[in-house]
Amino acid sequence: MRLDRRTLVLAGLGLAAASLTALPARADALDDIMKAGVIKIAVPQDFPPFGSVGPDLKPVGYDIDMANLIAQKLGVKAELVPVTSANRIPYLQTKKVDLVISSLGKNPDREKVMDFSVAYAPFFNGAFAPADVKVTKPEELAGLTVGVTRGANEDIELSKIAPATADIKRFEDNNATISAFLSGQVKVIVTGNVTAAAILARNPPRKPEVKFLIKDSPCYIGLNKDEPKLLEKVNAIITAAKADGALNAISQKWLGYPLPAGF
Repeated sequence: MRLDRRTLVLAGLGLAAASLTALPARADALDDIMKAGVIKIAVPQDFPPFGSVGPDLKPVGYDIDMANLIAQKLGVKAELVPVTSANRIPYLQTKKVDLVISSLGKNPDREKVMDFSVAYAPFFNGAFAPADVKVTKPEELAGLTVGVTRGANEDIELSKIAPATADIKRFEDNNATISAFLSGQVKVIVTGNVTAAAILARNPPRKPEVKFLIKDSPCYIGLNKDEPKLLEKVNAIITAAKADGALNAISQKWLGYPLPAGF
């Protein structure tokens, strides 16, 4: 029996459709994690208070607590993989880790190659002062002595917003800026929240509190593109942790203050 051209074309289309249907479904990261019972998470090892090595040689820090919280909420074991700033994204892209929780900021170049969760940790430059110094905005720096590290990003930003009557004292490095604050040479310091956390860790008489933010660059969890189920789950865990106070507790523990208002 001879088959006409139309019949042959239709038959070919049918075979192609059947072949596509028979292809195995694309692997899904969340399903793989749940099946293995383990989530591999890149964490920092040399950037306290986000991540460092404790006295027992185990990783400790804000990001480590966040990684353990993610694993706990998923009901799986956390396998922590120490990384550096240089190799954390390659580790993700080569599937050595499932997530990057390593004080990771978001920018357009990174967004081309990876996806980001909602923000989980504050990372910012701001004005810090003891509780008795009433400052809530740049204009209120008028007449106050303000310490900042010369040439740092926060120095550049402060120069844009400080009133003309603010007495800005520039120091050559962070240690000198910190010493000026602790000794009372300056009422206010403009610095990063990580530097403020380092001051608080010394338990000094003059404790720096956040007065206002100058430049905000929060931290996000990084994951590979096209993993919507994993992204949705991670976002849900972070959102719940903000609501139930778990993230506030982590921030208080490692940064010395709760999450900023509206974070």
